[in-house]
Amino acid sequence: MSRNRTVHIVLPNNIDDHEHPSGGNLYDRHLLRGLTAAGWSVQEHPIRGSWPAAVPAAHAALARMLATLPDNALVMLDGLVASGVPEVLVPEAKRLRLVVLMHMPLAGAAAGDPGERDVLRAAAAVVTTSAWTRQRLLELYQLPGKPVHVATPGVDPAPPGTGSAGGDRLLCVAAVTRQKGYAVLAEALAQVADAPWSCLCVGSREREPEFVAELEEKLDGYGLAERVQLLGVRTGEKLAARYAEADLLVLASFGETYGMVVTEALARGVPVLATEVGGVPEALGRAPDGGLPGLLVPPGEPDALARALRAWLADPALRDQLRARASARRGTLTDWSATAEAVSKALAATAG
Repeated sequence: MSRNRTVHIVLPNNIDDHEHPSGGNLYDRHLLRGLTAAGWSVQEHPIRGSWPAAVPAAHAALARMLATLPDNALVMLDGLVASGVPEVLVPEAKRLRLVVLMHMPLAGAAAGDPGERDVLRAAAAVVTTSAWTRQRLLELYQLPGKPVHVATPGVDPAPPGTGSAGGDRLLCVAAVTRQKGYAVLAEALAQVADAPWSCLCVGSREREPEFVAELEEKLDGYGLAERVQLLGVRTGEKLAARYAEADLLVLASFGETYGMVVTEALARGVPVLATEVGGVPEALGRAPDGGLPGLLVPPGEPDALARALRAWLADPALRDQLRARASARRGTLTDWSATAEAVSKALAATAG
C-alpha cells in the first residue's frame, strides 16, 4: 500500500473504556473501522493522559511519538488531544501533514482559546463532526484559507421500537451532569407529575457525584424517586433494549455539538424532545415532508420543557404525527460508512 494511504491516528488512551463511554470515543472507533474498510492503513497511537488537561509528561510522550514519524506523514489527531498542545503541534506542523478531528471546541472558551487557535491554524486541515461545529470554529478562529470539512456521525441500523399507546415511557441518555440539564428535566417532570409516565435515565453517575446526590435529593423532594430511575451506564444490547422500549427521547442539555443519542433514537423511529442547542437541530433533521420528528425547546427553561412534555403526553394526534415523522426520518439516516467516506476524502486531499 502506498504511503499516501497510510494515516497515523492520535487518540486519548481511553477510547475503548466501556465503563465511561462517550460520543467522541464511539465516533473515533467507528471511524477507524470505516477508514480501514475504505482501504487506509490505519496506525493507532493512543496517548495516556487526562486530555485536554493532560500533565506535561503526557505532552512529552506525544512529542516523542510524533518525532518517530517520517517527514510528510499524514497524522489525524483527536481534538481532545490536539487542542491543548500548541507547543508540540505547531512546530511539528512544518514537517507533518496534520489533520485535527474536532468534536467540540475547548469547554469554557466562549471567546476562543489561543492555544486551540494556533493548533487549528497550523494544521493542514480540520475535520468537524457537525456543520454547527464547523461554523463555530470559523466564528472563533476565522481560519483563513483553511480546509474545514464536515463528517457527521453515522448511526447503526436498528429495528423499529415497540413503544406504548400512551407514550408514557420517557428515556434520557446522557451522563448525569449539570451540563446535560438533569436539574431542568427534574423540575419539568415535577410539573407534569399528575400525568402517567416513567423516565429511565441512562448515563454515567460518576462524573459529578456531588451533583448526582443533589439530583437524587431533588427528585425525592418532588416525590419522583420511584418514577425517575438513574440507571447508570448501559451499552450494547442493554442500551439498545432501552431505546427499543422508549416512546420519547428527552434531552435537556445546555450544549451539544451534534447529539448522537438523537439519531440513535430516530434510528428506531422514536421521536425526540430536546433543547435547541448547538448541533441538535442538525441531528434531529426533518422528515421528508419537512416536519420535525420531535420537539425543540429553549435550554434552561423547565416551564417550556414541561409544556412540551404535557403536549406529548396529552395529545394522541401529536404523538401519532411525531411518530410518523420519526419513522420517515429513520429512512434518511446515514450509517458510519458515510462518515468514513467524508473523512477519507478529507485525508486524501490533505495527503495530496
